[in-house]
Amino acid sequence: MEEFYRISRLPPYTFNIVRDLLIEARRKGEDIIDLGMGNPDFETPKAIVAKLVEAAKNPRNHRYSVSRGIYKLRLAISDWYKRRYNVDIDPETEAVVTMGAKEGISHLVLATINAGDVVFVPEPTYPIHTYSVVIAGGDLRTLPLQPLDQFIERLSWAIKTTWPQPKMLIVSFPNNPTTEVVDIDFFEKIVAFAKEHNIMVIHDLAYADLVFDGYKAPSLLQVKGAKNVGVEFFSLSKSYSMPGWRVGFAVGNRKMILALSKIKSYLDYGVFQPIQIASITALKSDDEVVHEIVEKYRRRRNTLISGLNRAGWHVPSPKGTMFVWAKIPDEFAAMGSLDFCKKLLQEAKVAASPGIGFGECGEGYVRFALVENEHRIRQASKGIRSLMLNSRKR
Repeated sequence: MEEFYRISRLPPYTFNIVRDLLIEARRKGEDIIDLGMGNPDFETPKAIVAKLVEAAKNPRNHRYSVSRGIYKLRLAISDWYKRRYNVDIDPETEAVVTMGAKEGISHLVLATINAGDVVFVPEPTYPIHTYSVVIAGGDLRTLPLQPLDQFIERLSWAIKTTWPQPKMLIVSFPNNPTTEVVDIDFFEKIVAFAKEHNIMVIHDLAYADLVFDGYKAPSLLQVKGAKNVGVEFFSLSKSYSMPGWRVGFAVGNRKMILALSKIKSYLDYGVFQPIQIASITALKSDDEVVHEIVEKYRRRRNTLISGLNRAGWHVPSPKGTMFVWAKIPDEFAAMGSLDFCKKLLQEAKVAASPGIGFGECGEGYVRFALVENEHRIRQASKGIRSLMLNSRKR
């Protein structure tokens, strides 16, 4: 059978290599602490679950839903944006419900990019930002995200040396995997750049609430005129610990929202309606629900950073996301991120994500996800410390 064109364009999924080693080790009875996949482990708040159960008992909610999301949920999204960012969103024309941010981004790119269209994506980045372009047949052009204070200059240089001119820019802050954060001035420059060069912007705001030490993540849409050039995605997976529920949304530019709504109308019947109803409860809930989840991540972050420092692995403490982005210690740098992750798993009994999986600019780093409790993170730190001490004795 002939190869399938779009599948053949996708490279092997690097993370699966570490995942397969993890599964093999656990089958042998080894206790591996999994800090690899960013899979939130907190239970969904009880009020949200209760609303799901209540809605699921109503047979009227068992029918096909609306692909762009029920109106009351889109209205709740609009209210959420007004409350959080003082941004007005029209629930009819500027909001669409998605099956998480990942599905929404991939389908929006598919709906708006023609074969051969150039798309700029900073690296390192969450894989769907790059692979959505590849799947859609676009011409992916990556540029280094770091150092962040020089990114706008690199972006300006890239557009002068790129032909044809790019059609889209995909960004995400707080950033997965690097944990980089920005202020509103950064987005003002992005919007100005997009207007000048007639470029669409997609901003992935999945980690909007997972911020620490007094930092608050801005919305792209807070910039005047941002809705003229772009859209923003949010996922309920992290803020409300609803990863398996698969619900998120996009807001912003009417033309882009319409394109996403239209392609979704051909591809799905929307999120299961009881989940949408429960999501209304989430978005209307007291912010204390989110603060409790964020505080747990903060304590885990502090525990891991402290443990790594004691092991002699000095890593900056992130201001956002549920990750720690760590440069590989000098004595292991020559191994590369994939082989170093194998070593972590085999000798420290800790699974992490290799930086190369987030693009070439991620090489030399590993990402730890804060998805184990503090006791397990301390255990992971001890394993890493043992590995570091043993390497220095050799």
